[in-house]
Amino acid sequence: MTSPVTGTVFVATCDLAAQMRGRAVPASREDAVLRSGTGWVPADLALTCFGPIADNVFGSTGDLRLIPDPATRLDVPASGGVPGTRIYLAGQAQPDGTPWECCPRSFLASALDELRTELGLTAVASFEHEFTLAGVPAAPPFSFERFRAAEPFGSELVALLDQAGFAPESWLPEYGDAQHEITLSPAEGMAAADRAVLLREIVRDLARRNGLRACFAPILHPEGSGNGVHVHLSFLDADGNPALYDPSRPGQLSELGTRFAAGILRHAAAVTAVTAASPVSFLRLTPHRWSAGGVFLAERNREALLRICPGSGPDAGHQLNLEFRAADATANPWLALGTLLKAGLEGVRRGYPEPVVWSESVTEAELSAMPSLPKGQAEALDALESDQVVRGFFAPDLLSTYLSVKRAELRSLDGLDETERCERIADVY
Repeated sequence: MTSPVTGTVFVATCDLAAQMRGRAVPASREDAVLRSGTGWVPADLALTCFGPIADNVFGSTGDLRLIPDPATRLDVPASGGVPGTRIYLAGQAQPDGTPWECCPRSFLASALDELRTELGLTAVASFEHEFTLAGVPAAPPFSFERFRAAEPFGSELVALLDQAGFAPESWLPEYGDAQHEITLSPAEGMAAADRAVLLREIVRDLARRNGLRACFAPILHPEGSGNGVHVHLSFLDADGNPALYDPSRPGQLSELGTRFAAGILRHAAAVTAVTAASPVSFLRLTPHRWSAGGVFLAERNREALLRICPGSGPDAGHQLNLEFRAADATANPWLALGTLLKAGLEGVRRGYPEPVVWSESVTEAELSAMPSLPKGQAEALDALESDQVVRGFFAPDLLSTYLSVKRAELRSLDGLDETERCERIADVY
């Protein structure tokens, strides 16, 4: 095994505040760490995005191991006088090696296993990230000028992602001020979420090394357009055929697909407590922001919570997917994807009524009658706590810690106006 030039290896998890945290070990111990992991503490799960530990059930007791997954290895090359490093993502396990019930990565693994066991399906996903890049000259949205103004950062980012096997699909100057977007090709569910965790750190690290600052905060100013993370979902059956595609049905979405969508729509308020996970996230999730203006399913309509993304040509069935639009980078990707899968699976299990598939010609009056998302994070957290179905997805200690962390983050912003709240969150993300 080739050691990274820095002489250390960083073993990481992603916590409830969507922060990648972990420990570095000497490169000489890499093989040993791959076998038995490195130490970790249960109370670390209760770290808030601002640093302090929220009230939790763990206290000072207990021990865990961060067990690296060799498939997640990422080598970040040296650049600009900063040494390279090697990163592994890890699951959190008990000292005897059994998975810890509060591990976010294990939470997603359980959702993927349920999908395979009950429906014989493999989840395929992609996380589409928007972020702002401070330190480059102002230029019009979507313009070649803004694309070039971000060089050499942009080309270096695409090359680094390509080299890492992340299969970058597009890199573009987006609509908002200083906003950019990077999309990765779809991958199997765990790989897609792992890439989302690592992508954010790759972008921030590369920006710093170029004298820039990348920010994934959901909204930098109350009147701004905001940064989303659109989660694209599709499924393959045991023979590798697309399970969401049925050209005879509305939106070309199969019955399984519409019942899966029904589960997410039925539990949308509780789901968004996990996918839109900061005190300012819901400022972005309002009508006319092209984010998620209502709880409905639609073709080619970017106000929908769930959008059917169509395919084209002979591969249309494999291209068609469901896009969940009420997520951002304050959410842990493992928890976000796992919650979406579990909610959708409930729609299939319980036979929820199929939702209407609204066309792109839906009127403004019709849109205004759609159910709305929570008005703020506090309302969403209350919905998560009271929704007996969604709360049942989580181990009790994981749920109580999540609620404690998020409510502690809310309290940290007491007394601030919305502009100040946005600034505080932007400082973190």
